[in-house]
Formats: sequence, C-alpha cells, structure tokens
Amino acid sequence: MYEQLDWDDLRFFLAIARNRTLSAAARVLGVQQPTMGRRLAALEARAGTRLLARTPTGYVLTEAGEAVLGHVERIEAETQAISRQIAGHDIRLDGSLRLTTVETLAAFVLAPILAEFRARHPLVELEIVANTRSLSLLKREADVALRVAPFRQADIVVRRMGRLGYGLYASQSYLDRNGTPDWTASADHSLITTEHDLMDTPEMVYLRALFPQARLALASNSRLVHRQAAAAGLGIACLARYLGDTAGLVRLQPPNPPPARDLWLGLHADLRHTPRIRAFTTLLATGLAAASAVLSPPAEGSASSGAGG
Repeated sequence: MYEQLDWDDLRFFLAIARNRTLSAAARVLGVQQPTMGRRLAALEARAGTRLLARTPTGYVLTEAGEAVLGHVERIEAETQAISRQIAGHDIRLDGSLRLTTVETLAAFVLAPILAEFRARHPLVELEIVANTRSLSLLKREADVALRVAPFRQADIVVRRMGRLGYGLYASQSYLDRNGTPDWTASADHSLITTEHDLMDTPEMVYLRALFPQARLALASNSRLVHRQAAAAGLGIACLARYLGDTAGLVRLQPPNPPPARDLWLGLHADLRHTPRIRAFTTLLATGLAAASAVLSPPAEGSASSGAGG
C-alpha cells in the first residue's frame, strides 16, 4: 500500500523545483519560507523518498523527483483547465476580476475606465496587478491582460486595443545645461533607460541607436521612475505620450519619432463568454477607443508638452 498524495502537497514540490530556493518558492505561493520546508519534508515522508536535494546553489531534482515532475506538471495543467472551465460557466455579474497590465497605463489611462465599470457593476471586485513580469493567463494568475507585447501562448484570445505613441522628453533645466540634441551620432547626452534585460524593447533600441555615444544616467524597470527622473533633469527619456505629455517636460523633435507600439488584450478562450469578463472587455475597448487621442496623439506639433501630472 502507498500513501495517497494530494495536489496541495505537489504544488509545493513543483514550486521549489522551478524556483530552486525555499524563499523564492514561498514568494510564488504566498506563504512563509519555513512553511515550504515543512511541506517538502512532509511530502517526502509520505512519498517514502527524496524528491529534491539541497545543494549550495539551490534545490535540484533527485532521480525520483525527475521521474514524477512531468506527471505533476500535467496535474497542474489539468487543474488549471478545470478552474477555467468552471469560471467560464459562471453567469454572474459579480465576483472577482483580475487584470494585469502596465503600472503607468493603469494609473494614467485605465483608472476612469475602471471607475465606470465599477459604477455599472458594483458587485464585481477588481484587482489590478501592475507588474513587469507577464503573469500567466493559462495558470489563472490573471483573468485579463493588457500588454504592449504580443501574446505567444496557445488558447489565448487576442484583440488589438489601440496604438501607443512614444516621444523623447527632457526637462527645460536639462536642456539649458546640455543644449538641445543635434541628432548626430556623436551627440553627447545622458540617457534614462530600462534595466539591461528590458533593453530589447522597440523604444529602448531606438533610443540607444539615436544616441550611440550617450552616457547612461539612470536605469530602472519603472517607467514612472523614468518620467520623474527626466523631470528632475537627469537626462533624456523615451516615454509613452500619455506619460510624457503630462509631466511638464519638453518633447523633443528628432528627425524620426520613436516607434509606436500596439496595445493587446489577452484572455483565455475558456473565459471569453463569462459575463463579467465580457462586460469588462467591452467597456475597456470602448474606453480605450475614446482615449486614442491621448494614447497616440499626432507626432507633429509644439515641442513643449503641458505642465501637469
């Protein structure tokens, strides 16, 4: 006779196998680190074998752990599919709805749309996850995602929701000290950029190509930090127009403007007919269409943006 294992035990094993440390796995599951250790020990005691071995660089799968990993991942996928199917048949216009999107987009553009949705559907509890990490729709980490990067996963319903324009910005104090760029390859200026692992985004590639000799003033994964750093005079930033045009910054006029980006909505196919999600995505599309002049205003015009925000 063998002792029956349950899915809750196996979730802890899977989290540690994927994240290599108890602390990282605990953050993923939202529990304390000692809990992870106790749950792993209890699971291995019930299984009668070691599934993970601790090394100086983190936990690694034992031979027994490798043998069961694929089975556990399939259980996870089936559990998530069951959850999506149940949620997809929920006909209520109440409950929770979790949206993941860009922090600045949520704060500067979506807030009034969310307020209107809540006014129409007060029983729906909204949760906004503003995270640089793309949450998984397949794993139900979020119900709806609004991103500037295209979706690659299967079973995701994707809809283009608009276009985001970008601009180059600097404070007047920075330009007084350093002059307006002459747009030559040797232009000597200071840049505000993302961290290294996000430098392949179109706007960052554009910025580095435009100023190949420029100095790095500040790197951050937060576009709100970029905005405030530019306002403080640290350097030139490439910002979405809805963010840069409301910061009291000067919008520069390079020979070629930064590339625009598409805004994509994604949700799992199993959830697309859920009433609260259908109502939300319909209102979201209407609200973003109404905000198109803010999201993607004309590139030409006055070089000075308004003072606000």
